[in-house]
Amino acid sequence: VLLVRNKMEFSALGSKCPHYGAPLSKGVLKGERLRCPWHGSCFNIRTGDIEEYPSLDCLACFKVTVEDGRVFVTAKKKVLALSAVTKHKQHPGLVKDTSKRCLFNRGTMLLLGGGVAALVCAETLRQEGFTGRIIMATKEKHVPYDKSKLSKEMNLKAEDVYLRKPEFLDAHGIELWTGKEAVSVDFQKQKVHFMDRSSQKYNQLLIATGSHSSFLKVPGADLQNVCILQTPEDSSKILELATGKNLVVIGASFVGTKLDQASRHPAPARDANETSLQPGAAAKLPAWVLAGYGCFYSSTAWNFLLNTQTSPFQMLQNKGVKFHMKTELCELKGEDGKVTEAVLASGEKLPADVVVVGIGVSPNSAFLKGTSIARDDSGAILVDLHMQTNIPNVFAAGDVVSFPVALLNGNRSSIHHQQVAEAHGHIAALNMLKKEKELHTVPFFWTTIFGKSIHYAGCGKGYTDTVVKGSLEQEKFLIFYIRDGFVTAAASLNCDPMVSLIAEVLYSGKQISKEEAE
Repeated sequence: VLLVRNKMEFSALGSKCPHYGAPLSKGVLKGERLRCPWHGSCFNIRTGDIEEYPSLDCLACFKVTVEDGRVFVTAKKKVLALSAVTKHKQHPGLVKDTSKRCLFNRGTMLLLGGGVAALVCAETLRQEGFTGRIIMATKEKHVPYDKSKLSKEMNLKAEDVYLRKPEFLDAHGIELWTGKEAVSVDFQKQKVHFMDRSSQKYNQLLIATGSHSSFLKVPGADLQNVCILQTPEDSSKILELATGKNLVVIGASFVGTKLDQASRHPAPARDANETSLQPGAAAKLPAWVLAGYGCFYSSTAWNFLLNTQTSPFQMLQNKGVKFHMKTELCELKGEDGKVTEAVLASGEKLPADVVVVGIGVSPNSAFLKGTSIARDDSGAILVDLHMQTNIPNVFAAGDVVSFPVALLNGNRSSIHHQQVAEAHGHIAALNMLKKEKELHTVPFFWTTIFGKSIHYAGCGKGYTDTVVKGSLEQEKFLIFYIRDGFVTAAASLNCDPMVSLIAEVLYSGKQISKEEAE
């Protein structure tokens, strides 16, 4: 139990974050908001309710009484028993009370997509009293799962990374249609058509179809063992193919590598790292390294760290990662239909038994082509702060959207972070129910390098200066990203909970000047 005093009022809460079990005693308390030191989840200390994601569950709250200067906390044993953390699953928490499905309510909320944006939207609809029909339709074959684990613990089964079990969705009256891909939408008739030639009418529609990995456009890109990492099946396939083999990773996005326990440079079985390369770059990883695509994308923070050629960059090199910077892949060659070699623009040839491609993503919005819905040049759906599109009764959330970002002075951007997608889903649900709520969140993401976590909050797009506190070489630092004289983002390694603190300051609307950062 965590006992918190805010001014003269006491609150008693669960002591560990429901997301991954972080000790909240090391978090950041600001007013009635308690923020996790690891991944930025935020909770109301009076109610335990979620105020910032990625946690899907609330904190337990306990009765507090003060008598004769002593504080007493009353708690049920079964609630206290939720403190155990399992190996692969999230820390058990409490689900906010929800309404039940009522067959007399003929309203239908149709949610396209099976990721966290659609999941949070569905749960919020029930939590806010909606009793009609909720349908999540996804081309995936799984319930929503934790994509962050796909590049970090590649030996897990799909069921090990499920965010909610099928039984949970059933109990809350949330229909999940798997293997159901939307191919067109008739906005006038409020009807979605699917690949299997079926269709479904809706009263309110959420488009949360996410994004897909971009494909290589070089000779040999269609060879066997040229992989992307998007699903649990992709993760297992890469692990199987790459063990003891030469692996080449292509791209500029975050790419996760997992060290083989039996390698010639052994490391703890659950150690993982993430690496991002410059546009057009290729990295050759020796046989003992396994790689995958990481879901936390932010080139701003990582490119700065990589360009310093210190700290994370050096950590990767020390583990045998070989970087080929500022060069392009020209061709993949193979034998018997399988890739064997990657040819760079410099003429250098890299042995390649497996190639993992991480060259960015594109919105899954092609099925909207020819409709009147507003999209940008990349295909991202344009939404406002209510997650409303230009079409009545149609909302969108997650990787598929471009939305106004407060830290970019209201300019639009697409931010592919799990926490942002969850916030989108929550706000979309509230506005689908006519509750008129605007998005107010600070983007927060995290990644891991050999067991050491990098945290990042804010939006550093277009930064022009940095302030570095600590030492990159000693792997303990805090970096402020500066634009127009003020902090717009921060990243840290081994400096918890500083990024969570900065996230709270940015959330409050207070500006941090460069001079204050220094």
